[in-house]
Amino acid sequence: MALGGGTFTTQNKILPGSYINFISKAKANASLSERGIVTMPLEMDWGPDNEIFEVSNNDFERNCLKIFGYENTHEKMKGLRDLFLNAKTLFAYRLNSGNKAANTFATAKFSGVRGNDFKIAIAKNIDDEDKFDVSLYLDENLIETQTVEKSSDLEDNDFVIFKKDATLEVTASTPLTGGTNSTVTGDNYKNYFDKIESYSFNTMGIVTTDTTIKSLATNYCKRLRDEVGAKFQVVLHKYSADFEGVINVINNTDANLVYWVTGLEANCPVNKSCLNRKYDGEFSVNTDYTQTQLEAFIDEGKFVLHSVTGEVRVLKDINSLVTITNEKGSIFKDNQTIRVVDQIANDIATLFNTKYLGNVPNDQAGRISLWNDIVKHHESLQNMRAIENFSDADVEIAQGEARGTVTIKDVVTIVNTMEKLYMTVTIN
Repeated sequence: MALGGGTFTTQNKILPGSYINFISKAKANASLSERGIVTMPLEMDWGPDNEIFEVSNNDFERNCLKIFGYENTHEKMKGLRDLFLNAKTLFAYRLNSGNKAANTFATAKFSGVRGNDFKIAIAKNIDDEDKFDVSLYLDENLIETQTVEKSSDLEDNDFVIFKKDATLEVTASTPLTGGTNSTVTGDNYKNYFDKIESYSFNTMGIVTTDTTIKSLATNYCKRLRDEVGAKFQVVLHKYSADFEGVINVINNTDANLVYWVTGLEANCPVNKSCLNRKYDGEFSVNTDYTQTQLEAFIDEGKFVLHSVTGEVRVLKDINSLVTITNEKGSIFKDNQTIRVVDQIANDIATLFNTKYLGNVPNDQAGRISLWNDIVKHHESLQNMRAIENFSDADVEIAQGEARGTVTIKDVVTIVNTMEKLYMTVTIN
């Protein structure tokens, strides 16, 4: 008779033998999440309609033309060049979808006025008179040439969809026409807010001078931070929100510096500050402020760039919070504090939702496992000098009022970068 064997769920086997379970050791998954992720709703001449699309720093360098309709060296890409000086990933949304340009032979892949800059030239093939050379141009630049007998043989590309029932005929240059950009309204922003809600990112940049839109963005950020638990900051131009989730950039009369600040803040590590960071973007920056004005800006929660011996630098890495309460002291004005707070909130939520939720029993052993993971996470923050004086006794965990709930008390001390120097020198 063969001995018993296999796996077991309970210890109720009858036959003698070896019953062995192989399981993976549960990983803590309490690592620090990546930073450098931004989202922006943009007014563009080209791009996908009514959807969020992801653009990496590498995509912007290599594929800018097909994504945005212009090479990354084009003047219209100036803001995005500022953004990608620091940002790693952009979740973009096109606000101004319109009509697609078209002609007898093709329709632009995306709507927008950039489609009007495409032209199609058709010539007889010099080697085979039964075939045509169909060339697509953008401005005066050749995109591609296909040699075919009929239009149904044409393959669509990153820029146009060919009309497969068209009759090919020789033409020097037939432009696509009818491409338009729509007028942006508050509804376009609301659609963006609805679609971006399921994504995770560090900062949202809104390039607008419209007070109504800035109010919508602020209320959206407040709702997601306070009710949904999605921790991010929104960068706005000249909007005193009195809220730690809003960074109020005040230089210049337009909102173009929002690009650079959005990327800068998103990619800043939790153990660093943007204080004194040099502006390395392409826009001219108004820094014509007195010392008295600069001091007032700090008190008023205004993020400002100033001139330091001819270089443009960040005066202080602050958000728009002004009103101090028992729940939110002055430390919450500092963006480095918010980065640490958001890092903890996002990481622990991800840890709990992926490893513990619905999987681990809420008994003493399960709670100890969760406690251990949180301690490991905080120790990682301490090792990188984002927090200090942390000990495992600072994390207390217990069962909540309902059987399935867990309560945690947590204490962290945030480290800020050096900001002021007071030195006394005694001369003998």
